[in-house]
Amino acid sequence: MNTSAMQLTLLTISEPNRFNIVELLKKGPRSVGDIVQALSIGQPQVSRHLRILSEAGLVKVRRQAQLRIYSLEAQPFQELDSWFDSFSELWEERLDQFEDYMSEIHGKEQP
Repeated sequence: MNTSAMQLTLLTISEPNRFNIVELLKKGPRSVGDIVQALSIGQPQVSRHLRILSEAGLVKVRRQAQLRIYSLEAQPFQELDSWFDSFSELWEERLDQFEDYMSEIHGKEQP
């Protein structure tokens, strides 16, 4: 897992408009015009955010006649998902310890 790539992904999507664009693209590919309309922000702003997302490797673009259609690149998000999953082991262990502790306490309280 490339830590610097994950940091770039997190940094890039931490900007609210870019986060909202990613949320829209989760539902499927969209044109710039669709994104502008959905987010109610200007086309130049959307284009700038899409360029940044593209440079970070988070979106890809294809031409369809006069339109540019943007969609998400899966790999960076799969890497983030794997990274987040690594924390579930930590929390499961802590919850197991808490459960053992609570069982011990309840066992001592009973006559």
